[in-house]
Amino acid sequence: MSDDSLASRRIQYETHGLDVADLDPDPIAQWRRWYDEAVQAGCVEPNAFVLSTVDATGQPQSRYVLARSADHRGFTFYTNYQSDKSVQLAGGGPVALLFSWLQLHRQVRILGVAEGHVPDAESDEYHRSRPRPSQIGAWASPQSTPIPDRAALEQRVAQFTATFEHVEEIPRPAYWGGWLIRPTQFEFWQGRPSRLHDRLRYQGDGGSWAIGRLAP
Repeated sequence: MSDDSLASRRIQYETHGLDVADLDPDPIAQWRRWYDEAVQAGCVEPNAFVLSTVDATGQPQSRYVLARSADHRGFTFYTNYQSDKSVQLAGGGPVALLFSWLQLHRQVRILGVAEGHVPDAESDEYHRSRPRPSQIGAWASPQSTPIPDRAALEQRVAQFTATFEHVEEIPRPAYWGGWLIRPTQFEFWQGRPSRLHDRLRYQGDGGSWAIGRLAP
């Protein structure tokens, strides 16, 4: 078996430990602290997370999306409201988020519920902040729908580029906007030597959070 095989690949996590006393009582504030440290460390796409949902057949579905806000309400990301992920979120099934900052040997696992779409004004504001080609892409892509080839997508991009050529401010499509995910549980994971990692969990309890430690 070669040294670069999957079975023999190992990294020793020589990192500072994590204890309950290190944590902010508010898990969103603690997440923000780790996010800021990931930004400072130069982690790639520090706001990226894996969003996991369940489809109508009970099959889990996971994909990366980008968090665009994190506040007392929860986490917001933006997408096509007709996409597979939106259909699954609208179905009211369980939702899981996973943030990973591998350079820091950290991850945050989050369980939650889809609260619904953010207010239109909030989606409008974010849409206006996007680069113009991304705004056109929101119009051009029938997300999650089968298309014959790449040329068909590029044709739609050209069509909407022409449509909005003389429009100063491209409007937001009614079928595109933000989702709000309200967390009910957080687990902050810090890699430690000998795979004896630190796992600290926040459990929602009537508006407050109980913090406990899990075995690695």
